[in-house]
Amino acid sequence: MFKKIRSDRDPRDTVISEIGKEFRPYFDKAGQGLKGAAKRYPKFLFWMMVINISLSAILCFTVFRHKELPGKKTPIRLSAPVANGFDKIIQAGAALRLTIALKKQVDSLTKKKELTSTDSATLLQDLDSLNHIKP
Repeated sequence: MFKKIRSDRDPRDTVISEIGKEFRPYFDKAGQGLKGAAKRYPKFLFWMMVINISLSAILCFTVFRHKELPGKKTPIRLSAPVANGFDKIIQAGAALRLTIALKKQVDSLTKKKELTSTDSATLLQDLDSLNHIKP
């Protein structure tokens, strides 16, 4: 059941090399036929290449040209996105600074054992301010 399979195959042989060996006569015959046709009709082949290049250029600039759609123009933005981005960063920094200050004040008030009426009012105002700050 577990018998080792021995192969006498050359390890340098690959699928591509074997396909090449098998079909080489056909490729050689086709290559010889094309070389013979090129030697017999060189002017014909030259003019066919010129016609193909010309036809390709004509089709490239006429039929296969990408036309712009009339309604698909992108609008021009008037605002400067860099300045707008910096403004948002500055606003976020100011909101963060205010949040940290309010949080420190709330923490200091909650550490007290007893709150006075002014401490309670300050705490409520600070908590309300924290709720109104935009994230």
